[in-house]
Amino acid sequence: MNRRMAPPLGAQALQGAVDWAIATRRSIRAYLPRPVPQEEIEAILSTARYSASGMNMQPWHVHVLTGAAKAGLSAAIAALDDDPGRSGELLEPYDYYPREWLSPYLERRRKVGWDLYGLLGIAKGDKQRMHMQHGRNYRFFDAPVGLFFTIDRALQEGSLLDCGMFLQSVMIAARGRNLHTCPQAAFLKFHRQIAEFLGIPAGQMLVCGMSLGYADESSIENSLATEREPVCAFTTFHDTTKETRT
Repeated sequence: MNRRMAPPLGAQALQGAVDWAIATRRSIRAYLPRPVPQEEIEAILSTARYSASGMNMQPWHVHVLTGAAKAGLSAAIAALDDDPGRSGELLEPYDYYPREWLSPYLERRRKVGWDLYGLLGIAKGDKQRMHMQHGRNYRFFDAPVGLFFTIDRALQEGSLLDCGMFLQSVMIAARGRNLHTCPQAAFLKFHRQIAEFLGIPAGQMLVCGMSLGYADESSIENSLATEREPVCAFTTFHDTTKETRT
């Protein structure tokens, strides 16, 4: 890719295409069995590699799973996840979520969870069905492609920020190819099993997993529409350009 080349669209069309890709990105939890060609995966990653990173460190590493590799890892994790005595003792490599939830994050977390369960007809307190639905994470929601992202353990929090920008670029580049994704922190507590299965070096830390494929729009869970705060709720404008009146 030549980054100096002129954009293929006019200014207005280009803006619309970029805005569309960002605004239509959503977490898809049911996929069609249609395979994604390896060249498409490589093209997505080739675009995402231009993501910003501090001092151009480019700290991300990507592991792509398809076919038997994906199925084998999913089965291994599912067996562990179905054993509360073993899975309950697993620790995550870093704290993704706060240890104590506070407002408004607690309310947002609860809402998205109950909105999803409501669509699926899972009643509050139905722990078995909740467990089954959560377990679909470990099958990558039946997506044909699973991704894992890692960084070197020697790096600091800033590299997690860099990796986050890379993840967003992957998801937006996927939308440009009519593909969907679901970033998944659910894999984190199984990071040791994932590293052993894939032969990931001990010096690498799992950041998250991701499903990639074509959305099954007939599945009810994919109709979930999460709410977004308006710009005025999270933005403060500081205007220093106004002339001082005397």
